[in-house]
Amino acid sequence: MTQTRRSLIRAGLAAGLALASPAVLRAQDRFAAARDRARGMTQLHSLCIAAGGETVLAEAFRGPAPDRAVNVKSVSKTLVASLTGAVIGAGALPGVGATLGEVAPGLIPRDADPRVAGITVADLLTMQAGLERTSGANYGAWVSSRDWVADALSRPMLRDPGTGMLYSTGSYHVLGAVLAEATGDSLLTLARRHLGEPLGLRIDGWTRDPQGRYMGGNNMALSPLGMLAFGEAWRRGGTAPEGRLVPEDWVTAAWTPRTRSVFSGDDYGYGWFLFDAGGARVAYARGYGGQMIYVVPERGLTVAVTSDDSLPARSEGHAGDLKRLLTETILTAV
Repeated sequence: MTQTRRSLIRAGLAAGLALASPAVLRAQDRFAAARDRARGMTQLHSLCIAAGGETVLAEAFRGPAPDRAVNVKSVSKTLVASLTGAVIGAGALPGVGATLGEVAPGLIPRDADPRVAGITVADLLTMQAGLERTSGANYGAWVSSRDWVADALSRPMLRDPGTGMLYSTGSYHVLGAVLAEATGDSLLTLARRHLGEPLGLRIDGWTRDPQGRYMGGNNMALSPLGMLAFGEAWRRGGTAPEGRLVPEDWVTAAWTPRTRSVFSGDDYGYGWFLFDAGGARVAYARGYGGQMIYVVPERGLTVAVTSDDSLPARSEGHAGDLKRLLTETILTAV
């Protein structure tokens, strides 16, 4: 993206979409109820909506402006899943059936359960590695360990790989390490190449483990409008403004249900949660506190939400309120 184009985009945002076409202005009117409802949700910071390929709402009710990068928390898992599709598409990784023993044997600790070598890329993408979780109550001890990859892979095997979802950031950190091993590039370099360049976005560094590996599955940063652009690229079958984000068949594969979350009850594919609403399939990325990207291809709709990342967003709490904002107010306006 040229500097001139970036400047024009920033100018348009600063003008509050004032130069929008009549069709976009009519769409903004349709989403007025969603904007008003969002404004009253005190944990919600920003709401961005693209309908029919046009950005019709980009507003921060509190917190940073829509063009300012924020910590997207576990939306990072969806970003790393996207990088996985890009790396496979580039031929640097054989495919989702590749095992740790085949593509990254050096990551496997000597004291790991023998089944660890058979964990596949698909198992990591769907968090079905079978190992004890490193999220929730175990997260603090995991990030305090001296080697996050070794710690994650040395944990007890609670079930056979591929037999059920155990939500774990450690699985995505291992996946990020696999991508780095397969390509010889850091996860930051891969993010800049396969996210930043095609989307025309700046990707800054984020948390690294004691070995210097960038964290897979947490603490990446995007602006709300960057989140919207990412979702829009997926809605368009993997095509971004400055190039292809992922192969089109990866979008289909990622949005195919593979397992199910015991917390939300929603299906899960490769980095995306999935559910049906109003006769349409919704794919969404979810981060702690209520950082969300919703994509509804059948309705030509993408929604990005940021929220206070210091507060939880449970399915029966703020995350549930966000889902109802989408299904009861935003979808009805399409």
